Amino acid sequence: MKKLLLQGILRKPLTEKAPIADESALAELAASVNHASAQKLGRSLAIRQVDAGSCNGCELEIHALNNAFYDLERFGLHFVASPRHADILLVTGPVTKNMQEALKRTFDATPDPKWVVALGDCACDGGLFAESYAVAGGVAKTVPVDLHISGCPPNPEKILKGLLALLEQQASSKKFN
Repeated sequence: MKKLLLQGILRKPLTEKAPIADESALAELAASVNHASAQKLGRSLAIRQVDAGSCNGCELEIHALNNAFYDLERFGLHFVASPRHADILLVTGPVTKNMQEALKRTFDATPDPKWVVALGDCACDGGLFAESYAVAGGVAKTVPVDLHISGCPPNPEKILKGLLALLEQQASSKKFN
C-alpha cells in the first residue's frame, strides 16, 4: 500500500498539455459565430445535444466546449435542456434501434426553424457500429440532417467551425426566411 501511495505522489500526472492558445483566431471565430447567429435568429443560438447511442467520445469534446479555454457562451451559443427551446439538435453516435423513436420525437418537439447536426463519424454513417444488429444507421436515416461534422471524435474547434459554416450557409440562403 505504501508503495502505491509513493508512486502516486512521485509520478507526474498523465494529462495532456493544454492546447496552444491562439487568442486572435478564437476571437475571430467568436465574432463570426456571434454575428451569424444574430443575423439569422436575432439572438444567441440554443443547442440541444442528443446522444443516440454513442461511446461518449464526442460528448467529451462537447463538454470541452464549455470549459474555460473554449467557453462556448462567449460565442453566443448555449446548451438547453429541452428540445422545445432549441434551434439546433446536435446528435452524437449511431442511432440505435432503441433510440430511433426518441430521436424522431425530439426532432418533432423542436420548433422551426431547426437544424440537425450529425456530430462524429458514427452519427454521419454509423461508424464502427454500422453493421451491428442494434444500430439503425447514421442520423440521416432517421431525421433530415443539415450538417455532418466528421471525426472520431471531432475536436472542439472543428465543432465550432462546423456550426459557423451551418449558420453562414443558412444566413446566405432564404430557406427559413
